[in-house]
Amino acid sequence: MEKLLFLIGVLLAWISTSAQPDMEVKFDAPAAYFTQSIPLGNGRLGAMVFGNPNHERIVLNEKSMWSGGIEDSNRPDAYKNLPEIQKLLQEGHNKEAQELLQQHFVCAGKGSGYGAGAHVKFGCYQILSDAFISWRDTASPITDYNRTLQIDKALATTEWKRNGIQYKEEVYVSAPQQVIIIRLSADKKHALNFDFYLNRKQNATFSAVKNTITMQGQLDGGDGDKGIKFAGFAKAIAPGGKVTSSGNVLRIDADKECTIIIGAATDMNWPHVEIRGADPLPVAQKQVCLAAAISFGELLKNHIKDFQSFFNRCALRFNAPENASIVKMTTAQRLIRYANGNSDPALPALYFNFGRYLLISASRPGGLPANLQGLWAEEYQTPWNADYHLNINVEMNYWPAEITNLADCHLPLIDFTKLLVKPGEKTAQAYYHSNGWVAHVISNPWKFTAPGEGASWGSTLTGGSWLCEHLWEHYLYNPDKKYLAEIYPVLKGATRFYTSILIEDPQTKWLVTAPSNSPENSYKMDDGFVGQTCMGPTMDMQIGRELLGNTIAAAKILHVDNPWIDSLQKIRKRLAPDQVSKKYGGIQEWLRDYDETEPHHRHVSQLFGLYPYDEINEETPVLETAARKTLERRGDEGTGWSRAWKINFWARLHDGDHALKMLKGLLQPAFEANDISTNKGAGTYSNLFCAHPPFQIDGNFGGTAGIAEMLLQSSGPNNAIRFLPALPSNKDWASGKVTGMCTRNGFQVSYEWKNGKLTKATIHSKAGAVCYLCLPDGLHVYDMKGKKIPVIFLENGVVKFESKKGAMVTVR
Repeated sequence: MEKLLFLIGVLLAWISTSAQPDMEVKFDAPAAYFTQSIPLGNGRLGAMVFGNPNHERIVLNEKSMWSGGIEDSNRPDAYKNLPEIQKLLQEGHNKEAQELLQQHFVCAGKGSGYGAGAHVKFGCYQILSDAFISWRDTASPITDYNRTLQIDKALATTEWKRNGIQYKEEVYVSAPQQVIIIRLSADKKHALNFDFYLNRKQNATFSAVKNTITMQGQLDGGDGDKGIKFAGFAKAIAPGGKVTSSGNVLRIDADKECTIIIGAATDMNWPHVEIRGADPLPVAQKQVCLAAAISFGELLKNHIKDFQSFFNRCALRFNAPENASIVKMTTAQRLIRYANGNSDPALPALYFNFGRYLLISASRPGGLPANLQGLWAEEYQTPWNADYHLNINVEMNYWPAEITNLADCHLPLIDFTKLLVKPGEKTAQAYYHSNGWVAHVISNPWKFTAPGEGASWGSTLTGGSWLCEHLWEHYLYNPDKKYLAEIYPVLKGATRFYTSILIEDPQTKWLVTAPSNSPENSYKMDDGFVGQTCMGPTMDMQIGRELLGNTIAAAKILHVDNPWIDSLQKIRKRLAPDQVSKKYGGIQEWLRDYDETEPHHRHVSQLFGLYPYDEINEETPVLETAARKTLERRGDEGTGWSRAWKINFWARLHDGDHALKMLKGLLQPAFEANDISTNKGAGTYSNLFCAHPPFQIDGNFGGTAGIAEMLLQSSGPNNAIRFLPALPSNKDWASGKVTGMCTRNGFQVSYEWKNGKLTKATIHSKAGAVCYLCLPDGLHVYDMKGKKIPVIFLENGVVKFESKKGAMVTVR
């Protein structure tokens, strides 16, 4: 018996440590670039591990490392120009309207600095510091090198041999202890001999005392002002060894192990950024000292337990046979192989798992939302300031949150939206003389809501309205009237703004927004004018219909505002509808059937009504056909995040094969096959970061949501649950298993399929709502006792039945 138990233990240990092609991001060389390093994070702190056994670099991040500061970016008298701008648009004088807009209707000050705002008030997100480990012996050759991110443990491990000694570096970012932990070990005594130091090129000072390093600094507050203060504190613990300090460097001669614990903080008092917080250095020191009192084993155990409390809620696995050689390949090699048409069923699952991993690592309750780079940045001037782009990017970051069972990771964006209300009310008054609140295209932790500095892109006025979708979606997935009552004033304020700025189009008598843009795209008028400023772009009208519809539904549930709701229903019916272009048969992007200057533009804004909104569905076949033609015209290329969006579009059209084609386009290697250190085009870098290019994290999240959308949907009429709505015909996807995905109306589902057909599913009711289900032929619904549940048959194969809160039913 003892021998049997021993063998079982050995087998379990082997299973837990064996290669998992859907859970590991692998490398066979140190990172030469940021997009080859391993990302780690706890929602506030981040690290990027390069894994160099000679001169290791670990990029450190703290999510509130924002330069700039609060300023009033509104033009107080801008509203005086609004009637003339709107009149010009109604008369078709778009050029004159856009010129007037640029003169009087952009933000005050320097705005975002045209995406380079490090030294203006808008600010930018930037690196905290680099951490370096310089080994003394760099002459001896390295062998048996490997570097791995274990996704399910949120642990980066680098291993190598030198002079017959086995070395290991383990790095993780602990949420329970709020520190970054680096552990170095060797299998022989006195083998750990290296220097450790922190470095920042700007605005920082360093000092080393005994076994600690202190970093302090202050960022540029813009326009000559001082910005936030920041601090880092590191402590080296080397049992049986010696740590000494010299200048700003720790000299470490350890025995067989050494642990370095790093804490960091700023005095940004999120969410109350108007008031500076505590001195950051004592905060960082306390974090480190508390963690140092805990053993490494306990620290790691606490970290994994915390991470897996999020990660293990949902899982995806494809059952197609694996090529045995895949487990030995690096992730870059797998991407190249996949792009060449070879089978790798674990690669889409790996990408799905990695996307969920990134969201858990970049967005935790109580913190700032994930920005354009999540929370990972090596720059002092990040691309586009790594800000919050409200015309798709920050929203895309959170598309996988609800469906993949990470609703609490969604909360930072929901809280951020609430915080934009007060500044957005001032902007609404300044530019539109309107009630309610508005946010335009860009924002930041300083709660910027004004138009951008350029009329050609900065006047899109539905950024705040789009954010409101996320508040409502969180309710749909987690029905709770108390929460609904909390968010209703936000929806109401956005709706009051939207309805107050509508004007009548003299040609059609429809109600339209004005002035606005279709995000970042241009049209060409019959007179040859190429412009961006317009009235009633299609996306604005789709967002408005969704916003008003959600506000009406919320008010009815809460039994409030009946007379106002009646007026909203009348307004909603008059909003400019989706139109089919007579020129090319797709959904028109603008109110008029303008020529497109860039038919393959990365934004596909006119299909907002297909995804993430769902007004284009099987009940609107003419619009579905037009949406398909729009996608065919746009093409399958585009930036990384654009390809991710198109996965979701094709999934909503129930075209699994084209959705898979777009996923393969997203996974296209953004590096040369013969040299992974090169960067090229859109797709995926060797560390699985999305290439816009440059790196932009929204594509990772959009791709993850797209995979989920191919396998499960709950959109359209009654939010009916649809299993495998866009399953590709590809054999790699023919059989699989999902656990713990979520649907609208408050259900959690797990299910299996074989040969492209659903075989069984469980549906757990979190709220006791009526369940609408697209029930496959030959399957029935049973309660927990195995008794068949009577269902009511509706149209299109949908049935409905009552559910009990906390109860589970089986489909088989």
